[in-house]
Amino acid sequence: MMDTMYQFVSECNDDEVRKGIAPLPGAIQTLETLASYDDVAFGLVTGNVEGIARRKMHALGIYDAGALTSLSKPPQLSGRVWEGMEGKRFLGGFGSDFCSGDIDDPTRNYLDRGEQLAICVQRCVEELCHPDHQIERVIHVGDAPADILAAKNYAHHPSKPKNVSVGVIGVATGSYSVDELRDLCGERIPGVWEPIILNEGVGVGNMEAFIRACGL
Repeated sequence: MMDTMYQFVSECNDDEVRKGIAPLPGAIQTLETLASYDDVAFGLVTGNVEGIARRKMHALGIYDAGALTSLSKPPQLSGRVWEGMEGKRFLGGFGSDFCSGDIDDPTRNYLDRGEQLAICVQRCVEELCHPDHQIERVIHVGDAPADILAAKNYAHHPSKPKNVSVGVIGVATGSYSVDELRDLCGERIPGVWEPIILNEGVGVGNMEAFIRACGL
């Protein structure tokens, strides 16, 4: 089914792919600035099919902003080759990597996302890390309860590299308020779980505030 979904999207032009979706104002500029940080890797965690995610990031101009970390090693997890997007491979964890398929259990909405985040970090370790260059922090950014809970779940995930701090930056730029997102964070655990919820309407497009929240 995922291959069929990708086949449909791959036959659409850029205007068709980005119909009804657009980066928030200022987001591309923030990503272009983040691309200049040599000691930070950026990826995408989404329940979408990887090939479709690549196609969307290209059509929206996000891929060309240069922040998404390119990958060169052959994929070890899905083994899929997304025809037409072979040269647009970037760091991420996708629904085509992990999907429980359990639509009756509402907790799977964030538990699946947590597994996709774990896959993204695993790819980062395999592709980019070496003895002198290790992951210190993982920061997940999102505007929905599933994003907060996925990151919180990953903070205690068995695959998480040792001594890595996990944080989330909650952005109330979608359907959920600051209070709704903050209530899900629970207590901060220094060095383990370090959530930040930005003020209402402040998100990736607010470059200074967002980069400061990232600790950069």
